[in-house]
Amino acid sequence: MRTALVLVRHELRLVVSLWLWAARRRHGLDEGTAFGYSRGQGTMMLGFGFVIVIESIMMSVLLRNHPAVQRAWFMLDMYTLLIIIGMHAASVVRPHVLDAGSLRVRRAAHVDLRIPLEKIAHVRRELRTTHERADGELNLAIGAQTTVTLELTEPVAHFTFLGRRRDIRLVRLHADDATDLVQAIKASKATNAIKPA
Repeated sequence: MRTALVLVRHELRLVVSLWLWAARRRHGLDEGTAFGYSRGQGTMMLGFGFVIVIESIMMSVLLRNHPAVQRAWFMLDMYTLLIIIGMHAASVVRPHVLDAGSLRVRRAAHVDLRIPLEKIAHVRRELRTTHERADGELNLAIGAQTTVTLELTEPVAHFTFLGRRRDIRLVRLHADDATDLVQAIKASKATNAIKPA
């Protein structure tokens, strides 16, 4: 039951993301600065959508003598296409957000991790195209690559898609403008360091 609720909530976020995308609005910016990460996946998502459309046409022809199955298959293909478009929309409208006290790291509608700036020990621009799963690491690759690495002073709690807790000490993420994000994080950390207590 819990898994079903998580899936429904995720799909509702995708639908909201479609609405925000159509309205040219973004989610959760408040007073922060947005750093996008969706540029690296646009072509791939377009390719997935194209494959679904072609499959739908071909299956309609193959199943023309079985109208009930044909309609069911068409509805399944349209639902899959909606999910693909929704995932891309979520990536566009839910960017990483840097504000005065934290970095909000996101990926589409299923990862949203707020990292306090004081817990970031080191930040660097680092292009990686391979990511092995390891304890204490969170890899948020887009188009099979990450461009920014964050090393933390202490673990932050991250909850997986189905709610399992993981303590994260190292985060790798993708940003379209990785150099700008790294410089902005360093500048914000420096500003926070010189603020009077």
